[in-house]
Amino acid sequence: MIIQIYEVKSPLEAETLINMGVDHVGAVLLNEADANSQDIHETINVVRRLGGKISLIPLFDETAAVIEAIDACRPDIVHFCETLAETDKTYLQKTFELQHTVRKRFPDIGMMRTIPISRPHAPNPADSIGLAKMFEPISDYFLTDTVMGGGSGSVETLQPVPGFVGITGLICDWDMAAKLVEKSRIPVILAGGISPENVFEAIIRVRPAGVDSCTQTNMVDDKGRPIRFMKDFDRVGAMIRETRRAVQMLES
Repeated sequence: MIIQIYEVKSPLEAETLINMGVDHVGAVLLNEADANSQDIHETINVVRRLGGKISLIPLFDETAAVIEAIDACRPDIVHFCETLAETDKTYLQKTFELQHTVRKRFPDIGMMRTIPISRPHAPNPADSIGLAKMFEPISDYFLTDTVMGGGSGSVETLQPVPGFVGITGLICDWDMAAKLVEKSRIPVILAGGISPENVFEAIIRVRPAGVDSCTQTNMVDDKGRPIRFMKDFDRVGAMIRETRRAVQMLES
């Protein structure tokens, strides 16, 4: 069972997480300049040295810039998380071609593709299973995550980071996630509001190849709001314990 934790950009945090038992450490490039950040490079080196894997999300989608960033960082996994919920076929084709180009340019680097899934009992703005079939040939992992929809404006603008899926802190439809796990020929990592409180039930219900947490394992401010890029190690530790308990239950 893969345990993946986002968003990390401190080498010390990365070292602590790997030593705690995290398998994949996720980092984010907020812009093109981040690819040359000393913290990012030191984080990558620490994770590698300790035997973990570094997963990297570029939050930009211009092909040349993405290739330049990957070439500079050389992560173990490149993680693409565009919304993919627009009906515009040109947009989908552009997104597919970006990942396909990166796949050809870096055949030794793993590819992770977020498959957007709505919240429970909400209309799904994306064809999750159809998108998985489309991207499966050029992906090594899928990651489910919660896509916001149903409000005013386009699906892209409704996300916490416009155009990209993630950091909502809300669970996705686990029934749909389980369906994706059943149909997928590649490993599926369950994300979207995964916390120490719900990870046991999530694993038992969905049976993913791994679990991912970001918002629900962050530190919080004095108003209880998650603080990006600051992990709460107590909550990470609790999530690891609950993950292992679920695995033991499934294996018994």
